Amino acid sequence: MAKSSPRRSDAIYGWLMGAPAFLGVFTFIILPFIIAIALSLTNARLISPTAPEFVGLGNYDRLLSVTILRLNPLRDEASGRLLRDSEGKLEFPRSRSILRSEERYEGFFEWFTVDIGDKRYVIAAKDPVFMRSLRNNLFFASVVVPLQSSLALALALLVNQRIRGARLFRTIYFSPVVTSITVMSVVWIFLYNKDAGLINQFVNCISAGQLGSVNWLGDVRSAMWAIIILSIWHAAGFQMVIFLAGLQSIPEILYEAASIDGANARQRFWYVTLPGLRNTSVFVVIITTIFSFRLFTQVRIMTQGGPRDNATSSVVFHAVEEGFRAGHVGYGSAISVVFFLIVLCISLIQRFALRNSGGE
Repeated sequence: MAKSSPRRSDAIYGWLMGAPAFLGVFTFIILPFIIAIALSLTNARLISPTAPEFVGLGNYDRLLSVTILRLNPLRDEASGRLLRDSEGKLEFPRSRSILRSEERYEGFFEWFTVDIGDKRYVIAAKDPVFMRSLRNNLFFASVVVPLQSSLALALALLVNQRIRGARLFRTIYFSPVVTSITVMSVVWIFLYNKDAGLINQFVNCISAGQLGSVNWLGDVRSAMWAIIILSIWHAAGFQMVIFLAGLQSIPEILYEAASIDGANARQRFWYVTLPGLRNTSVFVVIITTIFSFRLFTQVRIMTQGGPRDNATSSVVFHAVEEGFRAGHVGYGSAISVVFFLIVLCISLIQRFALRNSGGE
């Protein structure tokens, strides 16, 4: 009993010390998620004189329903020949008229089309904006996670050198992180300005005016890339600090042993630094993925989901638009629940894959 008493006291003190953190997690994460699940099963509206009604999985059906519509090309009634437009492409009936006229397609809208041979396949969804937003999130994460992690590792290697001014460069590289992303988004709007933006002036300078001015935020092809560049620049310093801590935890004796064995700089990086950063890299990749899926502020301030066809809309942006601007709290909650589960699954898959690749 004398031995168990100190252990019990340590356990009590441990729970008491952790109580504020546990309370915060329950209050701001677990409880809101439970409330979101409850609201997602209703048709609750932000401002409505009627009480919310239980709709079951109706919101999830609208959110996730996808169907495929196959279209045959139009033919000339007299000759039976396939009709083609001025560019020589086959003409097809309008998918919108079919989706609206047939009862089985009620509530579906065109998402995108795929032409295979002389057939056109229309992928339709009840909420194509959510599908586009999810695709944008996946594209954003697939670009930001590797580029930002690689840049952060390169910066960490630079500032980890024992050279004069290393601390100054650490401060410079980390400074964007402590600046509000809202402020940075506004500043970068001016930098991206088509006529007087500093970025376009720099592009014109190095190309001698041959490339012209790019409408970074007004062109569908460049709007998402403009947000990606800002996001990588803004958050790379945070991952740099984590990598820097990982680098400084690698025993110096390992580098000395590798040098004695004749390893060059590249070999020391590949066989000493990267294995030593395995756990750090797993953490950085997972947390960067989670942060990249939280994309909202840049979209809200810089493009409002545009410039057209929801080219830069994100799932969080769509959830906020549905829940607060449109007032569909129940449907916005369903988006949040599904999105949370998607991010959770991706994070677990990443953790399992990265751990196994490290030999564990």
